[in-house]
Amino acid sequence: MTAYIVFQRESTIDQQALDRYMERADGTLATHDVQALVDYGRHEVLEGPPVEGVVILAFPDAAAAKDWYLGEEYQEVVKNRFQGAIYRAVLVDGVDAGTLH
Repeated sequence: MTAYIVFQRESTIDQQALDRYMERADGTLATHDVQALVDYGRHEVLEGPPVEGVVILAFPDAAAAKDWYLGEEYQEVVKNRFQGAIYRAVLVDGVDAGTLH
């Protein structure tokens, strides 16, 4: 079942560190089966506190998402994101077409 990692950037704390992350993060996806569905496009917060940006990545399943996120290559790069901004990252399973709870 398709799984998604949803990133919300809540606030920037070090733009240079965030820039280093942005320069390298896409390269960590090259060998993974992933599709970017949202990449810091225009957004409107309908509930909750404001966010600076949103990224949504689709993977074939949760194991594939974790393989990328927990992998050595991304873990080396993510250090810059942790220094550069406050984010929330959530792994969520998708649903079969037309299925809602």
